[in-house]
Amino acid sequence: MESPPSSFSTFRSYLRALAQTPSRFAHRAPSVSSSYEELSWVKSRSGSNMHKSLRWYDLIGLGIGGMVGAGVFVTTGRASRLYAGPAILISYAIAGLCALLSAFCYTEFAVHMPVAGGAFSYLRITFGEFAAFLTGANLIMEYVMSNAAVARGFTSYLSAAIGIPTAKWRFTAAALPKGFNEIDLLAVAVVLTVTLIICYSTRESSILNMILTTLHILFIIFVVLMGFWKGDWNNFTRPMNPNSPSGFFPYGPSGVFNGAAMVYFSYIGYDAVSTMAEEVRYPIKDIPIGVTGSVVIVTILYCLMAASMSMLLPYDMIDVEAPFAAAFSGRWEWVSKVIGVGASFGISTSLLVAMLGQARYMCVIGRSSVVPAWFARVHSKTSTPLNASAFLGIFTAAIALFTDLNILLNLISIGTLFVYYMVANAVIYRRYVVIGITKPWPILSFLCLLTLTSLLFTLSWHFAPSGSSKSFLLGLCIGLATAITLIFRHTVPQVRKPEFWGVPFMPWLPSISIFMNIFLLGSLDGLSYVRFGFFSGLAVLVYVLYSVHASFDAEAEGFLGVKNGEMIRESTESEEDPNHKV
Repeated sequence: MESPPSSFSTFRSYLRALAQTPSRFAHRAPSVSSSYEELSWVKSRSGSNMHKSLRWYDLIGLGIGGMVGAGVFVTTGRASRLYAGPAILISYAIAGLCALLSAFCYTEFAVHMPVAGGAFSYLRITFGEFAAFLTGANLIMEYVMSNAAVARGFTSYLSAAIGIPTAKWRFTAAALPKGFNEIDLLAVAVVLTVTLIICYSTRESSILNMILTTLHILFIIFVVLMGFWKGDWNNFTRPMNPNSPSGFFPYGPSGVFNGAAMVYFSYIGYDAVSTMAEEVRYPIKDIPIGVTGSVVIVTILYCLMAASMSMLLPYDMIDVEAPFAAAFSGRWEWVSKVIGVGASFGISTSLLVAMLGQARYMCVIGRSSVVPAWFARVHSKTSTPLNASAFLGIFTAAIALFTDLNILLNLISIGTLFVYYMVANAVIYRRYVVIGITKPWPILSFLCLLTLTSLLFTLSWHFAPSGSSKSFLLGLCIGLATAITLIFRHTVPQVRKPEFWGVPFMPWLPSISIFMNIFLLGSLDGLSYVRFGFFSGLAVLVYVLYSVHASFDAEAEGFLGVKNGEMIRESTESEEDPNHKV
């Protein structure tokens, strides 16, 4: 049987396809696939398989390496000085709990469907192609911008460690506009080196990450021990300036939660571990240990670092830009150099893990045909997504070459939090909906009401004037969210129980994750939302002009067996991959 002509075969064919955009969008946008399809013939579009070489300790190493970058050395001081004071220790514990809730949601999907697509694949089997593409496109851009920022940060920390000014590593191109005229060749060299490593082998990448992460943790332990040795326990309750608020909670509970919102970004990175699920030897055992274990270990490290810093200096004397280095400068300059070396290792590991993750996202997006299938190819010799890794590595290097760090920092974080929010929604939806058998409207209504209540709480927290009325509004929102969840829990039955591993206390824990992610999204500045709106609009444009037609053609040619969600009748049994039950 002859295949239908491609939408891109001729210019006339493309114009004809554009004229059919509304009907194609209505057909493809809500289309979902099953986990069995993702694990079988969708996965086969990559040609060769990724080699299953990772164990739980590799995943813990990748998770720690992805999270513990140089950011914690800056974030801790800013959050302590401006918001939480010595209670920054509690802020890190709260942020760690929020990260753990999101990690639970990722783990349930990754164990059930161990593919490299991470959040993109999870959303594709729940909310459909368009929602998956929109979040996946934002996440890819987030990764690229973040990695470029991290690479330029490597230059700064390495300069501080070896005593050579950053300006010596960069040169200015007068013909380029300000903010894009400082050429950083070292950042490019770091990105391209990491790209070569991840293209060569995932196993070797994991070993390198393990070595660098171990060295970084040793530096962190050294800093913590120095803080406890040289610090003063009185600094937990006594500021330097007698006019500053005193006590362990100088700014009260609100300061602790505002501090938690700021330091939460130090936990971003564990989601990259879920993209390695396709390369895990025993997904059922290794993924839960790897993902949740890394978050727990990082939370302990962060709390120890926060306690150490609080002992070194009264909170009102902490330097917001370089708290640890400044705390030791003047007394133990050599310790500041050690901190610079340790931060350089942290930057290297976070860059390595993030670039592994972004390549696997792009690979699986290519499998779905919403971007060219060229990105989906896995090299037969290296067993890595070579095309996606090389393309994104070169793209990241090009941005790191020109773009100022401050410009890049304004473009990151919101996409990741949005994806965490979407995955928490997806895990609830998937537990309570079997498409074609159960009606989705009760679950969608619950998720919308929970989102609106969380949004009202966030707006009240940030904009309502202090006083009894604000406390009443916040309490009312928490009460409404609790009541909505309680009613949903007792009126809507679960129709799908995870066979291997699932989020406990459903739907409470994912609901809390939704609530907290919206609260954290509310703490971002306006520029972050401008960025998110711009890239989301760009993603919609790409989907309408290219992706919807490419996936429509792929379905017509038999490469995608995905149909409109209303036409699918699936069961929990039909989705299980027999090869997964090992």
